[in-house]
Amino acid sequence: MDAKEILHRIDHTALKAFTTWEDIKKLCEEAIQYETASVCIPPAYVKRVKETYGDKLKICTVIGFPLGYQTTPVKVFETADALENGADEIDMVINVCDVKNGEIGKVEQEIVQIKKVCGAQILKVIVETCYLTTQEKEALCHAVTNAGADYIKTSTGFGTGGATKEDVELFAMQIGSNVKIKAAGGINTREDMETLIAAGADRLGSSRGVSVLAGN
Repeated sequence: MDAKEILHRIDHTALKAFTTWEDIKKLCEEAIQYETASVCIPPAYVKRVKETYGDKLKICTVIGFPLGYQTTPVKVFETADALENGADEIDMVINVCDVKNGEIGKVEQEIVQIKKVCGAQILKVIVETCYLTTQEKEALCHAVTNAGADYIKTSTGFGTGGATKEDVELFAMQIGSNVKIKAAGGINTREDMETLIAAGADRLGSSRGVSVLAGN
């Protein structure tokens, strides 16, 4: 797989709490130059990026980030606000507390509500695999599928662990045919990227992908 093909799969990401506008501009200009799948940025920057770059790139932003335990109405509002400001794709964090309480149905219904707001726009569901048992991961694959989301995503990158080949392979076996996989968190080398894509990942969330592949 050549570097350009991998770059087309990357959500070029900057989500640190201290991310500046200069950081965001650099991210966007790299995304345009290397034709990454999107930029994944804090909600506070979505409108400004849309006004500055228009349709030159896809804008992805995060909802319920990074812990996911906001109430559903708050996440629904966040989603609607992000889309109104110009977001093209939404990466939402599930409420892991609900999972640990055995309330997978509640998680599924939250995804349903957020996907309803997204409509035709892409919704990726972050399940934060580092906190889950294998049984919980499997149950969430089914919930994400049943709720009509477009992607299941491994990690926020802010938890205790990130994407693994084993989790991507598990997702690939458990998700429905209409759901794709985004691997994120701890993806630092070209080997990591190629391994995760080979395991079944369609997208990669990475802050270092462009620098690794393009030598910036």
